[in-house]
Amino acid sequence: MKFEIPVSVHWLANFTGAKLVGDDTQMATGINEIHKVQPGDISFVDFEKYYNKCLTSAATVIIINKEVDCPPGKTLLVTSDPFTAYVSIVKHFRPFEPANSLISPSATIGEGTQVQPGTFIGNHVKIGENCLIHANVSIYDYTEIGDNVIIHSGTVIGSDAFYFKRRKERASQYDKLESCGRVIIHQDVEIGANCTIDKGVSGDTILGQGTKLDNLVHIGHGVVVGKNCLFAAGVAIAGKTTVEDEVTLWGQVGVNKDLVLHKGAVVLAQSGVGESLEGGGKTYFGSPSMDAREKMKELVWVKRIPELWEKVMKKQD
Repeated sequence: MKFEIPVSVHWLANFTGAKLVGDDTQMATGINEIHKVQPGDISFVDFEKYYNKCLTSAATVIIINKEVDCPPGKTLLVTSDPFTAYVSIVKHFRPFEPANSLISPSATIGEGTQVQPGTFIGNHVKIGENCLIHANVSIYDYTEIGDNVIIHSGTVIGSDAFYFKRRKERASQYDKLESCGRVIIHQDVEIGANCTIDKGVSGDTILGQGTKLDNLVHIGHGVVVGKNCLFAAGVAIAGKTTVEDEVTLWGQVGVNKDLVLHKGAVVLAQSGVGESLEGGGKTYFGSPSMDAREKMKELVWVKRIPELWEKVMKKQD
């Protein structure tokens, strides 16, 4: 998320109650997760094994739970609970904005777009031309939709990321990492009924041009989907995964987080993808997924186990 105007590190230190270490003249221009940071961004780290990754990232301002040597050109905000400090900044700059109508006055809808009854369009949403939004769709704040997009009934776009920090010492053990990202849907996309597409924690969840989703598809936070992909019913993709162009996922495929599915990969139904996949038209099957031809051979041998066991027992007799 980018701020409307830059924010001084002195203000951030006062707001979060943190100790300021390093360059005290910096101005923060946004807030982001470590894998999305750009110069000017604020990020946070609260595990020592990730210190180096954060301190050497593009982030300009780093909220951290231990005072360490500050790299040149960066500012540290030292506090005992960086997670809570990060969330407080998100809530301040992207507070919840209640809606007073089904279609927010701040939403913009392009010429020729049809919105069916019962659809909710939130604050600051942008929808392009010649789209068809069927009944009872929910489009959360700041979503952007291109031209010629079709969205079927019951779909929810822009729901919060499934992202929590566990606090074992509390009765309610999970603290929510507030989402301030967006969903960006490019032109010529079609989304089936009862799909759910989460916004990014701080960046964007993206569906590329020409991609088609069947019913009951879930796209996790920060997922980036390329052009002309095809996802059948029941597909679920966990957060921060990248799906390159022309990938096909057949029914009920599950994809783990932080992976890359390269261009042209095909995954057969009910497979579980636990590692990044090569593309080039290669087909995968199984859980964990593997080359489909090799998996089919394996299944043939599995079916023969009783026969082979019987032969072994006869030889022993």
